Amino acid sequence: MAEKAPKQALKLGEPGFAGDDHVLPFQVEGLDVRGRAVQLGPMLDGILGRHDYPAPVARLLAEAIVLTVLLGTSLKFEGKLIVQTKGDGPVDLLVADFAAPENVRAYARFDQAALDAAVAEGRTAPHELLGKGVLAFTIDQGPHTQRYQGIVPLDGHTLEEIAGVYFRQSEQIPTKVRLGVAELFDRDEAGRARHRWRAGGMVAQFLPQAPERMRQADLPGGDSDEAGHVVAEDDHWAEAKAMVETIDADELTDPTVGTERLLFRLFHERGVRVYPPQRVFDRCSCSREKLKGVLSGLSREEIEESADAENEIAVTCEFCSTTYRFEATEILPA
Repeated sequence: MAEKAPKQALKLGEPGFAGDDHVLPFQVEGLDVRGRAVQLGPMLDGILGRHDYPAPVARLLAEAIVLTVLLGTSLKFEGKLIVQTKGDGPVDLLVADFAAPENVRAYARFDQAALDAAVAEGRTAPHELLGKGVLAFTIDQGPHTQRYQGIVPLDGHTLEEIAGVYFRQSEQIPTKVRLGVAELFDRDEAGRARHRWRAGGMVAQFLPQAPERMRQADLPGGDSDEAGHVVAEDDHWAEAKAMVETIDADELTDPTVGTERLLFRLFHERGVRVYPPQRVFDRCSCSREKLKGVLSGLSREEIEESADAENEIAVTCEFCSTTYRFEATEILPA
């Protein structure tokens, strides 16, 4: 999932582009860096509000959505990128699904009692909520193709750190990821109290023309605590990474800062270019036809057991919470 610069650049400050729910590709030629940045507003708020997740769960899922959007919009084919965590913590499952070129859906699964206990004890850091497990990146190009999957352990205190491990192990591209989530309380135009979610993020990758410049220190092997082979990072990447690390979480989500302004703050001395933004939408891929096909694969006994007193079967999509109802006679084999 290496960044490829789009063909046509825009000028920073040009009106009428980017804004919420638009991923902005960028390139810093002076540092051999390419990347993407985004601020999510209404799209994210729609996904999280639909499920009314507790705040700690909503924050985790928001970070997973930002990460998925940043990586998914780099796909050069029609397919899917699925980012998923599975662990033994109170939030045992996060799934964010990006269907190229623009559709996003996501959901979280959690144990309410375990979550309540964790919150009461102040154990709400990402690694405490996720527990031990894995982070998986799956690329699905559709029928007749083999899925690609990269898996890394949930070895880090944040999704930023865990994603960094993935890029070092699986992609072997120097990559820096930043993620931020904000919960806003304000009033709408009519003066009524309002609650909203925002999130933002950036992924920057070092992609020089000479691949040998992409050197990184080896990760420790096995159970050893010793550092791997130590090498000096390329000066350009060290500079770029240091700049990205200066980003404050509030800058990633503040609508008055904006993605272009943030990129200008970071990289203007090195000549940052931005490219046409890509809109992303809160859209689920479920449908009545697809679910009917799944139900048709059940046995007669399973269908009869699933039907209610009115001889109907109700199926609710975990992603968008839409409920579909079917007459059992629609499904039962003739």
